[in-house]
Amino acid sequence: MMIELTKNQLNTYSRQILDDYDSKNPSTIFKDKITISNEDAWRIQSTVTDLRQKRGEEVIGYKIGCVSKDTQLKMGFTKPAWGRLWKHELYPDGVTLEKTNYSNPAMEAEFGIVLNRDLTPELVNLDYILASIETIHPIIEIHNLVFNGNPPFGAELLANNAIHAGVVIGKPTTGNIQSQITDLKLIFDKEIIDTWLDKKWPNNMVSEVEWLVKEQSKIGNILKKGDLILTGAYGLPIPINDKKLIEVTSSLFGNVSATFQ
Repeated sequence: MMIELTKNQLNTYSRQILDDYDSKNPSTIFKDKITISNEDAWRIQSTVTDLRQKRGEEVIGYKIGCVSKDTQLKMGFTKPAWGRLWKHELYPDGVTLEKTNYSNPAMEAEFGIVLNRDLTPELVNLDYILASIETIHPIIEIHNLVFNGNPPFGAELLANNAIHAGVVIGKPTTGNIQSQITDLKLIFDKEIIDTWLDKKWPNNMVSEVEWLVKEQSKIGNILKKGDLILTGAYGLPIPINDKKLIEVTSSLFGNVSATFQ
C-alpha cells in the first residue's frame, strides 16, 4: 500500500524535479526507485507549476498524452494523461534548437488547436469543441525521454509534466473543416519514421479534449480563450539520436519543421 507523501516530501521532490529540469538532467529522484502514487505525481506536477509561475513563467495551454490504450497499459493508466505547455518553450516553424538543451530528445507528430473562447465544462461535447476552435496547427512535440524508475512509468511521467519539453507550431488552418480522413507523418532527415494514414478529423483528432476539460474542472481550472491544446499522438515519442532535421507533414493541415544541432 502506498503512503501519501507528506508536505515536506512533496516540496522536496518538487524542488528536485524543477532543479533537474533546469539542469537538463531530468527525473533523478526516481533513480532511487521511489514509489509514489499517480495522485501524488499530479500533486508534484502542480507544485512544480506553482514554482515555475512564481519565477515568471506562463502556462499557455495543455498537452494530452497517452491517448492509445496500448500506451496507457504500458504506463499503468486507465485513462490519458495531461501536462502543461509553457510560453518560453513554444517555437515557430523552421526553428533551430540546441540538442544539448534536452535529455534524450524524442519527438511526436500531432495536431494542436487554439481556442476562440473559454470552455464551459457543463456544455462540452464534440460540436461545442469544434465551435470553439480558432485555428488548427501541425505540431512537433519535444520530449525528454528519460525514465529512471521501475515500470510502469506512469507516476514518473506525470511528475515530470508528462515528459513535455517544448512545442514547434506550424502555420494555422482556419475555417470549418468538414469530416475528412487525414494523414500525419513524422520525418527524420527525410526518412519517414512514423505515420498515420487513416485518422479522421475531427473524431480521432479531438476525441480526448472533452476529457481534458472535465479533468481540469476537477481541480478548478478551465480551458481559456487563446489556449493551445495538443490533441495527442497515438504512439510513444521517438528519439532523434543523431538526426537533425525533424518534419511533420499533413496533407490536410500543412507542415512544420525544426532543426536540432
